[in-house]
Formats: sequence, structure tokens, C-alpha cells
Amino acid sequence: MIELSEGILLRMYYKMNQARFFEEKVADLMPGGLVHGTAPLSMGQEAIDVVSCLALEKGDLVSLTHRGHSQAIGFGLDVNLMMAELLGKATGYCKGKGGSMHIADVKNGNIGANGVFGGGFNLSCGAALTQKYKKTGKVVLCFAGDEAANEGSFHESLNLASIWKLPIVFLIENNLNGLTTPVSKHMNIKNISDRSTSYDIPGITIDGSDPLEVYNTLLKALRYARAGKGPVLLEAKTYRYNGHSKSGAQDNSPEEEVEEWRKKDPVLKLKNYLKDNQVFTDKQIQTIEDEAGNSIENALEFAMASPEPEVTAVLDDVYACEVGE
Repeated sequence: MIELSEGILLRMYYKMNQARFFEEKVADLMPGGLVHGTAPLSMGQEAIDVVSCLALEKGDLVSLTHRGHSQAIGFGLDVNLMMAELLGKATGYCKGKGGSMHIADVKNGNIGANGVFGGGFNLSCGAALTQKYKKTGKVVLCFAGDEAANEGSFHESLNLASIWKLPIVFLIENNLNGLTTPVSKHMNIKNISDRSTSYDIPGITIDGSDPLEVYNTLLKALRYARAGKGPVLLEAKTYRYNGHSKSGAQDNSPEEEVEEWRKKDPVLKLKNYLKDNQVFTDKQIQTIEDEAGNSIENALEFAMASPEPEVTAVLDDVYACEVGE
């Protein structure tokens, strides 16, 4: 276990709270129709979403899932522009046209969230091949969900990445539910990471609710890929408290299961660690939480005050159209 500095622990706690507050705010806004389109939330997954991104180095790239708000915040995207995007404003990352599932910031290394299950696998391989070809020393972190690990693109991409020894870490967030179906109903294996053996690459399963385990494991995986040894398949066992998309409650999950996972809440777990190890005082912890909360309130003010896109811009920047819920 790598000893973590106060600086990285502060960033962890601030960003995890920022992600939680962002999604709580989005959940509050959705019933009133202010959030355009659907908005898959990931409350409960902050350790893996946020902390894994903090293990990246400057210049590394990331591919997000359709459930990508917390991943984007962990990677360092501006919450003002993210909130504006969800509210369909011209100041959003995609000028208000992408919405929740399509936030991208390509020039800064976020090659995009993706509304297609497994849609980021092949894109990430392309980005990783570019890094290898240009000898940049950078790594691509590819997020995906458990359901995406049943897609053909998952196997194609792992095979390709293995053969070409691409600098990529495939990070599968196994929240135990593929849409509304328990993983046990669509997979006949205990750990998704076991599939790594088919491609002769390292496969690791970790506790996705433990921020410290996530950070330390990601550091090692990223160093392995950065050293030119090829890809790594990581699986993080985690949980989302909310439904698949617009619904508030967890879909078809036993109440006792949800409550059991809430006891392992990653934000609370890190808070207790900081207090128990006297990293920060109660006052300092409260200040971090307040600053994170204020950043989201400010983001909402920014978004509400931002202009709507011009009608004449409806066809600008459009390359393809996805039909979804």
C-alpha cells in the first residue's frame, strides 16, 4: 500500500463530495424538466469513478461511460460547463446538444462519454495506438460497465490491445446490475477479470467502494501499461443507489441489499479514514464539504444564467444521430 499525501487525500475527498453533490443536484432538477434527455446517475460509485482518474498523469486520456458524470469530475472537467450541458445551454461542453451521456473534452484528453454500451472500447484502442505510435508515454483509461463486458467490442478490443501491447487500462465498473438485470443472470463467472486469461493480460478484481484500494491498484496498473507491457483488465465491484436512468430507486433490487451497500458508502468510508487517522480535523473536513457543495450551487447559477443555443445552430457540429430513450 502506497502512503498517500495529505494533498492527494484532500483532492480525493473534495472531488468525491463534488461528484456526489453534482448528482444529487441533477436528481433534484430532473422532475422539473430542467435536465434535458435522460441522466444515468452513479451515486455510490464515487470511489472508482473519481479516484481512479486521480491516479492518471497529465496528458493521459480517458473514455467515459453513459454513467459518466463522476468520471468526468474526477478527470477534472469544469462542473459549470457540465451543468450547462445537462441543462441544454450554449455554454455546455457540447453547446447543449449532447446532454448527460455525451460530455466530451477531446482537446484535454476526455475522448467522450458514450451512450452505447461498450462504445468506448474500440475508441480507446485507437487512442492508445496513437500514444504508442507517437511514443508519448501516455496511457488511456477506458471505463465500462459490467453489461458492456458482454459486448463483442469488449472481446475484440482486449484481443487487439493484447496483440499490439497497447497502453490501456480497461476498467469495468461492476455495479452488479446490467440495466435492470442482476449480473448473475447474464454472466456465468464470478469475476469479470477472469476473462483476462483468454488474452494473456493481467486481470484484477478490487473493492470499488474503497478509495485507497482503488487509487493504489490504478497506480500499479497504469505504470504497467505505461512501461509498454500492454493492457490491464481491472474489475471494481461497486454499487449504484439509484435506478438505471431517470428512476430514483434502485431497479428491482432487494431493499436490504441497497442498505448493505450504503453501509460501505465510499464517501463516508474516506471521511472516517481521514478522521480516524487524524489527517484532517472535523472543521477541515466540514470546510472541504462546504466548498464542494458551493461549487455545485455556483455551477447551477452559471447554467441557469447561460443562454439557450440559437435555433440556427441546430445542425452545426452534428456528425451522427443516436436514437435512445
